Amino acid sequence: MESTLKELSNGGGVEDLYGEDRATEDQTITPWTFSVASGYSLLRDPHYNKGLAFTDAERDAHYLRGLLPPSVSNQELQEKKVMHNLRLYQVPLQRYMAMMDLQERNERLFYKLLIDNVEELLPVVYTPTVGEACQKYGSIFKRPQGLFISLKEKGKILEVLKNWPEKSIQVIVVTDGERILGLGDLGCQGMGIPVGKLSLYTALGGVRPSVCLPITIDVGTNNQQLLDDEFYIGLKQKRARGQEYAELLLEFMSAVKQNYGERVLIQFEDFANHNAFELLAKYRTTHLVFNDDIQGTASVVLAGLIASLKLLGGTLADHTFLFLGAGEAGTGIAELIALEITKKTSVPLEVARKKIWLVDSKGLIVSSRVESLQHFKKPWAHDHEPVKELIDAVKAIKPTVLIGTSGVGKTFTKEVVEAMASLNPKPLVMALSNPTSQAECTAEEAYTWSKGHAIFASGSPFDPFEFEGRTFVSGQANNAYIFPGFGLGIIMSGTIRVHDDMLLAASEALAAEVTEDDYLKGRIYPPFTNIRKISAHIAAEVAAKAYELGLATHLPRPKDLVKYAESCMYTPVYRHYR
Repeated sequence: MESTLKELSNGGGVEDLYGEDRATEDQTITPWTFSVASGYSLLRDPHYNKGLAFTDAERDAHYLRGLLPPSVSNQELQEKKVMHNLRLYQVPLQRYMAMMDLQERNERLFYKLLIDNVEELLPVVYTPTVGEACQKYGSIFKRPQGLFISLKEKGKILEVLKNWPEKSIQVIVVTDGERILGLGDLGCQGMGIPVGKLSLYTALGGVRPSVCLPITIDVGTNNQQLLDDEFYIGLKQKRARGQEYAELLLEFMSAVKQNYGERVLIQFEDFANHNAFELLAKYRTTHLVFNDDIQGTASVVLAGLIASLKLLGGTLADHTFLFLGAGEAGTGIAELIALEITKKTSVPLEVARKKIWLVDSKGLIVSSRVESLQHFKKPWAHDHEPVKELIDAVKAIKPTVLIGTSGVGKTFTKEVVEAMASLNPKPLVMALSNPTSQAECTAEEAYTWSKGHAIFASGSPFDPFEFEGRTFVSGQANNAYIFPGFGLGIIMSGTIRVHDDMLLAASEALAAEVTEDDYLKGRIYPPFTNIRKISAHIAAEVAAKAYELGLATHLPRPKDLVKYAESCMYTPVYRHYR
């Protein structure tokens, strides 16, 4: 066993210590825990529990007689029953809680449900419902689904990591809860985000749940409402800043590498701007790190822009982009657009950036403001007279593409959308802020105010909308298109660092999945029903780029990367127990 562990920990690819996912449905496996699970303990182990789907032979072999009703079910019938019960709930948060209960009770059924009903359940386990879940996390918290590392654990983070039962971790999603979606500082209750993200790594990208670890770093909160809440589960103190914060993060990053090795992917999630950029810049050369808000959002939006060229015409370099919002999402998207323009046209990056304009809370970012700007905004300060309001910026810049990353709802007003429509035969409007309440405008508003001419995409989902006899299906620029396949590509190739060219490869792979039928409906993203296939193609392109750049360590390179990606994907059908 020791030699097997050593071999697996030093090799690349997706580890499967007990051969569970290499087994077929018809092969028998042993339900290993620290000992062979039987009887009462087996029913309470979500990794192996099958509920009424245990066969008569399994009930005899594992001392389950009498612990279950006599009826023997199958996974399909269980799935039908759970979906029926979920649809009876009128409140989205009740559905979320029911799904979390299922995940803690029967892991494979949870993922089977999510994969087979992805378009219906994605808004339940992820945006927009996960935002409300984080706001109320203290009240609905039942049992830990990840690790909580607070200032109390300073000096012993490595010991805390060793408390997690799974020892072979390949993906960590970590937050400090300071900027949860568009909801602000939710402190320790931000744990709902890493838990939700990693559920999607498994359901959409096929990364095995046992190699995923959600982590919340609790340094306090500046949300007074939470500090006054008797049910708040985090540290009741103001946020640590400066050296104290930096030392805790340094210890965390060092402990992760020491405990899990060089190839564990650390995804930063929902950190505030001032920390997000600094952490990514600090650790991207020493660790395998990825910031979903900066890089994942940028990649998925770029994919939509590449796809939209079929409807808009021209190349990216022919268009002018105006952003409302100049935080980590806005500047991250802007930079990736500029990189793609540079790649396609060979113009210098500084020239490509001139096609992109940003508006923040003080107005258009222009050269005269450069001294007062945060460092990540400075590359976007172009020569222009000051402009305060968004509508005036639209009229002055005359953009073909309007992108909202402001986190402030209703900011794409009727006047703004009408101005975009007057300037362009097909204006592209992307209202990306989450959750739905924070969207810059709705699908209905974009289509109505543009008289059906707008191409619209959003961060949270909107229902199809009929306007003058035509049904529009808006695209959802959801990071869930990118990060699961991106992560799978990194893991299966044994990549040691994230390179921007890998993000461009992911964008182009996603854009290639949009069909003529999607375009006819006005959508610039493919439906989520095909997400596992899409993720396999994204993983293959990301891995191919990693091999090309010399960053992959899983050698030799598989001949067919798409087939290899599919072979690495976790499937949640039940296994037969001997």
